[in-house]
Amino acid sequence: MVEDLVDPRRTEPPYVLAERAMLESWLEYHRITLLLKCEGLDDAGRKARPIPTSKLSLHGLIRHCAEVERNWFRRALLNEPGAPYIWYDREVEDSELVPLDDADWESDLAAWQAECEASRVAAAQFDLDHTGIRRGQPVSLRWIYNHMIEEYARHNGHADLIRELVDGQVGW
Repeated sequence: MVEDLVDPRRTEPPYVLAERAMLESWLEYHRITLLLKCEGLDDAGRKARPIPTSKLSLHGLIRHCAEVERNWFRRALLNEPGAPYIWYDREVEDSELVPLDDADWESDLAAWQAECEASRVAAAQFDLDHTGIRRGQPVSLRWIYNHMIEEYARHNGHADLIRELVDGQVGW
């Protein structure tokens, strides 16, 4: 039932809102959506890769999104090109996604939550027109917010399919 999908942590932004508040609200909406997709599963369910041709799992998506948060808000916005990767290895494609055999959900979830908070703190320092650097080019905080919303929305679509294949849960 649709009523069962209501969670006080996730609220859709109002239809009319100032630009920054709108961007921040949609990004939070999508962060919480990903978290909700992961809740209620055991470790095996979160690590499951039910699409044989894909490396995606819910646990891997949390790790990937932590890396993405760090990349855009620390490396690009704050211009910290040396900020270390959490799991990603440049020599191994999709290394934040797999392998997950020894991955610990609680510590990986905490790392993602810490990156989300660090992103909020970083963004709060600047107006939307502030530019950081990405691949040698200026990138505005406005662009970063829009990209992050798109990134989470796309991966939440993946999470929808993964969750449905893992245990039949649909919604959110």
